[in-house]
Amino acid sequence: MRLFSLFVGFGLAVSGGISVLAYMNYMAAGYPLHTYLIFISGRIELYMFLCGWLLIILSMLPYKFSSRRN
Repeated sequence: MRLFSLFVGFGLAVSGGISVLAYMNYMAAGYPLHTYLIFISGRIELYMFLCGWLLIILSMLPYKFSSRRN
């Protein structure tokens, strides 16, 4: 399950990150950073990127198993 979430997180982070970087061309066209941040905050690609990173981080965290003894 952890490997699956790692791969899904990687796919989301890559697809979202490429789109976020592609949208940075708006700043080269003369849009200010504030306008870019408002624009990108309304796009689904930013949330794909963030969810991908969250899945990657969560899949790499060690689990703590508690062993109960009666």
